[in-house]
Amino acid sequence: MLEGVLERVTYANEENGWTVARVDAGRGDLITVVGALLGAQPGESLRMRGRWGSHPQHGRQFQVDNYTTVLPATVQGIRRYLGSGLIKGIGPKTAERIVDHFGTDTLDVIEADPKRLIEVPGLGPKRTALIGAAWEEQKAIKEVMVFLQSVEVSTSIAVRIYKEYGDASITVVREEPYRLAADVWGIGFLTADRIAKAVGIPHDSPERVKAGLRHALSLSSDQGHCFLPEERLIADSVKLLQVDTGLVIECLGELAEKGEGVERQRVPDPEDPSGSLTAVYLVPFHRAEVSLTAQLTRLLEHPEDRLAAFAEVDWEAALGWLARRTGADLAPEQREAVRLALTEKVAVLTGGPGCGKSFTVRSVVELARAKRARVVLAAPTGRAAKRLAELTGAEASTVHRLLELKPGGDAAYDRDRPLDADLVVVDEASMLDLLLANKLVKAVAPGAHLLLVGDVDQLPSVGAGEVLRDLLAEGGPVPSVRLTRIFRQAQQSGVVTNAHRINAGTPPLTTGLDDFFLFAEEDTEAAGRLTVDVAARRVPARFGLDPRRDVQVLTPMHRGPAGAGALNGLLQQEITPARPGLPEKRFGGRIFRVGDKVTQIRNNYDKGANGVFNGTVGVVVGLEPDEQRLTVRTDEDEEVPYDFSELDELAHAYAVTVHRSQGSEYPCVVIPVTTSAWMMLQRNLLYTAVTRAKRLVVLVGSRRALGQAVRTVSAGRRFTALDHRLAGEV
Repeated sequence: MLEGVLERVTYANEENGWTVARVDAGRGDLITVVGALLGAQPGESLRMRGRWGSHPQHGRQFQVDNYTTVLPATVQGIRRYLGSGLIKGIGPKTAERIVDHFGTDTLDVIEADPKRLIEVPGLGPKRTALIGAAWEEQKAIKEVMVFLQSVEVSTSIAVRIYKEYGDASITVVREEPYRLAADVWGIGFLTADRIAKAVGIPHDSPERVKAGLRHALSLSSDQGHCFLPEERLIADSVKLLQVDTGLVIECLGELAEKGEGVERQRVPDPEDPSGSLTAVYLVPFHRAEVSLTAQLTRLLEHPEDRLAAFAEVDWEAALGWLARRTGADLAPEQREAVRLALTEKVAVLTGGPGCGKSFTVRSVVELARAKRARVVLAAPTGRAAKRLAELTGAEASTVHRLLELKPGGDAAYDRDRPLDADLVVVDEASMLDLLLANKLVKAVAPGAHLLLVGDVDQLPSVGAGEVLRDLLAEGGPVPSVRLTRIFRQAQQSGVVTNAHRINAGTPPLTTGLDDFFLFAEEDTEAAGRLTVDVAARRVPARFGLDPRRDVQVLTPMHRGPAGAGALNGLLQQEITPARPGLPEKRFGGRIFRVGDKVTQIRNNYDKGANGVFNGTVGVVVGLEPDEQRLTVRTDEDEEVPYDFSELDELAHAYAVTVHRSQGSEYPCVVIPVTTSAWMMLQRNLLYTAVTRAKRLVVLVGSRRALGQAVRTVSAGRRFTALDHRLAGEV
């Protein structure tokens, strides 16, 4: 056994609670301890059980099997304990004032009579009440944590469990562990399954099998699928659960028949046009696919037309007026797109960079406004909305803000309360997933026009579905125009011409251009280090760009030496290093500092004015240890507060995966292309990365990997049936 005060946490793995820390055992020097120190905070006195061991690099250390917290007894220990940020509302200075006043009785006072804290100079009734409540919550969370220690659930998850269930936490965990996977963000099936095993739920329990089936469907939606073929779902679930196939089939039947979150339906087989298969959906995706089909059909077939003036317009005169107003003529395919948007109720405009999508959109908006039409502009991300506003000279917002999504995800605008708009234009429509597209189309008023604009050759949406591609499917009812001609001005851009070369399966030109470069480096680790050097030093020095605001590293994957995880750590050291006297917050394996570039990694409808969504980017502008709060200013100029317990919703964004960059545009992108990302190297991924750049692209890595990316066409379509539904085949 070892007793001591936890001085600092050197490393903590949020996934399993494994921690490396330094402890003061009162022997004059700090001892390294390793193990599951789940929930332990600097300043706490710990009684640890375990054994001494030796590490070849780090020497003697104590390996912890379990621990209990012992409240400190000395004035110095109490001061350090309270000043550690453990209790919301108490930072180091406040801790000092409290302990100076109450001495060794401090913890007894907070426990038994927290109102007495008002005796301390500078503490008012409001702050005193906050500290008392935080102390009680911390005590309750500790109980839950002690219970969860045996199943290695991380600190932040224990806090979330407590916030979800309160005093019922331990009962739910013991009796209904699979509820956690549905109710608590951050707990997936595997964690819930580990907890279930620890509390004695049988391996072949029907509840376990049903939870596993829902998990397999949820995993597939994370990969972009709206459904899974029944045979594949059964095979995946048998492999995941290690139970008999018959039991899985029986439980799947019960889920579908009793309406327990799963829907089955026959749909055409995407791999065999003459055949069909049984599709198994999670209910929200089935409802959204059926609803979106119905809403689009309703818009297309509605007899009223809010832009009826364009049915009789003299197009030569209208386009002549437009050319005089904008100073440029439209190409034939652009003229066709403008006509389509203003005469058809739903239309799609697609095309690559430099083909005039933006100018076409501006032309549509100009003509609609000339007829006094109410035009509403939106895009899936804050950056894309800003760009749309600059382009058209009209206000644009994110789709979420436009619909005024409320806590829980319901929209203020829907079929019963449609948007007051004659024309709704949505840019970057390749990013629209099924659920968001359904909410959006529901809110378009009957008779109004909807124009969806996007590049169908980019990666599909992060969320489930392939909406833009499905709307463009041959034989579907939605009219569309594809712009293919690259304009002369765009032909002078290496970024634009290389994007089109990549999309056509031709390697990009990497010499003789002043806006497209390749730094060749075959070794992955060296390529990772070179990427950091290029992004943080070389590009800013040569092109006068700000490394935080103007340069974005886009990587095919999260893991590995050239993945977003490793690169973020290195880029943070270069761009936002630690500075003496400035606060920072360690959370798991990450350290957050003021000035950090961060991104939201889950949809949270309860944050901000209308929710904060997966992929939202911002900068940390405030960090308050006493209040245990960090503040982010997002791309939409909204300041959003995060409690320290919510920091697992944020990741650093100096480097992001290409998928996360969709809808954004940066002056410069730096793209590591290495053989370690071999499975991810696909043409649409590289094309999407390159088309994120406005001025400059720098590739770093292997020519062989670059060749692989250009040659490899993305394997297979996502499982969706929207195109078949629109064609009346389901």
